[in-house]
Amino acid sequence: MPEGPSIVILKEAVEALHIKGQNIDYAEGNSNKIDMERLIDKKIIDIRSWGKHFLICFEDFTLRIHFMLFGSYLINEKKKTTPRLTLEIKNHELNFYACSVKILEGPAGKIYDWETDIMAAQWNPEKALKKLKAAPKMFACDALLDQDIFAGSGNIIKNEVLFRIRLHPLSILGEIPEAKLKEMIAETRNYSFDFLEWKKEFTLKKHWLAHTKKICPRCNIPFAKEYLGKSKRRSYYCTNCQIFYDKPVVGKKVSLL
Repeated sequence: MPEGPSIVILKEAVEALHIKGQNIDYAEGNSNKIDMERLIDKKIIDIRSWGKHFLICFEDFTLRIHFMLFGSYLINEKKKTTPRLTLEIKNHELNFYACSVKILEGPAGKIYDWETDIMAAQWNPEKALKKLKAAPKMFACDALLDQDIFAGSGNIIKNEVLFRIRLHPLSILGEIPEAKLKEMIAETRNYSFDFLEWKKEFTLKKHWLAHTKKICPRCNIPFAKEYLGKSKRRSYYCTNCQIFYDKPVVGKKVSLL
């Protein structure tokens, strides 16, 4: 599933086509969720992203594309399989596959809360902290996948952030010190922009410290790999250096090697 930084890359690639202000010349695809005719001759007023959503914005509605688990896209190219949606604009062609396509009524600026998007200029860490505190029984691993708190964060970001800040994925938010919650918020934002840079360089996997790894680079012991939390997504973590906040930690000793 593409995470927020990957959707930003798509947004930038489409922006580079200079189709903003252009009308859609042609629309087709095997999606039965939208009226293709409604798109034709409509002027694109903006290209945006929010979390894991790619948005093509029109005056009174927004076309939302969510790539789910296996979605993909091609620009000015086509696969042999039928696209979920094809758009032709100003001699350019956008093809989207295995994704969810939906028309949202109204302009994107009024539909989305940009303060929750980990990649947005409007990102609001104070709002994220308030939401974390409002869910004291939530696991840290679930919080980092909650799109109402961290829009754009996915499983890679989750595993890498938890490893960076030495936090066990099943730590309970209500037991985590506020300073550690703030660190989680800050590193989610920081890692997202690292992710973006490495993805553009095609070096993202080379920088993974925890995700899909077998050995902890700090402790040199095997990582645990489990499907944790309500989300049951893969977690890679070190049982030694990632602190488990499951109850008050007064007097608790943790070896960090």
